[in-house]
Amino acid sequence: MCAGLTPSVIAIDGGGTRCRLVLDRADGRLTAETGPANVATDFDAALGEIRRGLDLLADKAGMTAGEIAALPAYLGLAGASDRALCARVAAALPFAFVRVEEDRAAALQGALGDVDGAIAHCGTGSFFGLRQGGTARFIGGWGARLGDEASSFWVGRMALTGTLAAVDGLRSPSALSDALLARWHTPGGLVGFANRAIPGAIGEIAPEVAAAARAGDALGREVMLAGATHVADMLGRIGWQPGLAISFTGGLAPTYAPYLPQSMQAALVEAKAPPIEGAIALARAFALEAGA
Repeated sequence: MCAGLTPSVIAIDGGGTRCRLVLDRADGRLTAETGPANVATDFDAALGEIRRGLDLLADKAGMTAGEIAALPAYLGLAGASDRALCARVAAALPFAFVRVEEDRAAALQGALGDVDGAIAHCGTGSFFGLRQGGTARFIGGWGARLGDEASSFWVGRMALTGTLAAVDGLRSPSALSDALLARWHTPGGLVGFANRAIPGAIGEIAPEVAAAARAGDALGREVMLAGATHVADMLGRIGWQPGLAISFTGGLAPTYAPYLPQSMQAALVEAKAPPIEGAIALARAFALEAGA
């Protein structure tokens, strides 16, 4: 790389719902968006979405696939939870210079920039992060089967579970449980949907649950309060203390704000930028480090 020139880089933020890709270069940015890219949930499908996004970027830029592959690339991907999986992703892509990490680092960088603070990410999945004194720590992010509490997937699943509990007479029906049961006509229809659905599809129920909670629905409030309790507990366990900023990332996270303790509500700040901006910053840092 020549001194004084801004390198072109590829930044990718791959989540459980969609994958965002950016070609960032001196004369501006080109973007593409494709489908889910959780490499733990479905590796082949995730790589397919990433490759499709790279093809879209190449078409927009008027570049060949080889020219795109020659650029330094940073990928922050949901489900990339260990070095072996990150290496597998890197080997499956054509880049000469590539760094693959979990999506948590990009979310933290985007939300906080270079300052200290905590993040609570509640999108299709969930995780929590804290940066203090230049050191970052993360908890959670282990996926739908083993974690993702307070995520949109979890909220949707809990609402469906509560609906079936009402069917069994274990709790009183509510407007939310009635609406969810009516959507799939029978308990068997609801169970069939849940068995077939990817986490993102179950997560699509979450905004309805949050709206029901705001309207006073008993099931909706129970689910949202349980999610907020988990958020508050995890922030405390990761080391948050009053006076340290908290930023929400992910589409569902802000809906928990009214249910948090007052000390945490007072610490809430708007995320400085979305995770893709964090990925771009990390891509630029990687390009300098690699000398690409």
